[in-house]
Amino acid sequence: MLQVTFPEIAHVLGDMQSSVPAAESHGCLCGALCAARDYSLERWFEEIVPEESPGASSEDSTPLKLLFEDTVRALRGDQMEFEPLLPDDDVALQDRAHALSLWCQGFLYGFGTAEPLQPEQIPSNVNEVLRDLTHIGRATVELTEVNEEEEQAYAEVIEYVRVGVQLIHDELQSVRAVKGSDQP
Repeated sequence: MLQVTFPEIAHVLGDMQSSVPAAESHGCLCGALCAARDYSLERWFEEIVPEESPGASSEDSTPLKLLFEDTVRALRGDQMEFEPLLPDDDVALQDRAHALSLWCQGFLYGFGTAEPLQPEQIPSNVNEVLRDLTHIGRATVELTEVNEEEEQAYAEVIEYVRVGVQLIHDELQSVRAVKGSDQP
């Protein structure tokens, strides 16, 4: 369970003049945590907060620090508590779907840039989820009228992303461990 909300993170990032939307920034964090052995809060800030940003090291960044800690704990824990940071259900479905698309794009960016993995290091089930996240990241939704079926489909995609990201993190645990022991 996250200690912060989507609007809080969006507000903090806006105050810090970040050009990275809240959903995308959390996706970036999650992707990096899946690929890198030691991905720090400072490194995440380098990705999402401009250098000249006011408040990047002050109390104003507390919600981001809490999000970082909650995400690390959820991914590394054994309770399957991980959840992507996305808008609540009271936001229009089209906007939530767009945020999910941005989240997946951020995940793929973080995954690909944190510590690049060799293709042979990535299990086939992880590749499958990465391909699916790529498709979700490219998806667009144009709705004129939202009904229960669209809401249900969205909920199912969120659950797939949630479980898929946890699977990626868990499957790459041994790869991250080996990468860490190879470093001087």
